[in-house]
Amino acid sequence: AQSRILMQPWWLDWTAGLFPVIISVFFLRSFVVEPFKIPSGSMIPTLLVGDLILVNKFTYGLRLPVLNSKITEGAPPQRGDVMVFRYPPKPSLDYIKRVVGVPGDEVAYINKRLTINGKAVSTTAVPEFFEEDVMRYFPQFEEQLGEGKHRLLNDDARRGGISDAEVMDFPNRQNCRYSAEGVVCKVPEGHYFMMGDNRDNSLDSRYWGFVPDKNIVGKAFFVWMNFGNLKRIGSFN
Repeated sequence: AQSRILMQPWWLDWTAGLFPVIISVFFLRSFVVEPFKIPSGSMIPTLLVGDLILVNKFTYGLRLPVLNSKITEGAPPQRGDVMVFRYPPKPSLDYIKRVVGVPGDEVAYINKRLTINGKAVSTTAVPEFFEEDVMRYFPQFEEQLGEGKHRLLNDDARRGGISDAEVMDFPNRQNCRYSAEGVVCKVPEGHYFMMGDNRDNSLDSRYWGFVPDKNIVGKAFFVWMNFGNLKRIGSFN
């Protein structure tokens, strides 16, 4: 009778064995790295639809799950970083874009040319990019934004300007000026200006505004799998 009292159900033993694994996975996802899947083409050619990426969650400072408040300071995001963040108009959604403007910057995107604080960002034409999903070639450029270089696309079929009707009513909207040629925005303190590398096919800060520091999730740095193209595996800028 005593042995029967001490015996545990098989499922309780099995669950107890999994508990350390569950705790480890929760810790890794909350504080170290988290996997994401690229759902759209806004970051082509850097990231393709279907890329499975890893996001470093401690580079910009550790944050408490759910509350997302900082518990360590970390390094501030730099121009050129590829960053995952909570979409300001709907924070339940995660977005990924490139950091173009940091607090205090004046970002101008006029006639499809990027300027930061009055200085044109260095851009060099490279061979065209063939996008298989739409079976088209797109003009491709290599841009140096910050310390590293990355590639971007333009779409000659799309205009560079943005009308007021296309723009959301976002916080600090008065910091931006829109015209038929493009947009000029002054980035407020504690915020960042984000753009996709597929410049003419990206819904980004030009349309919905600045990303506050509290919305930051982490820095994307590695493609760990793409089931349709194994050559995609590796780090990226």
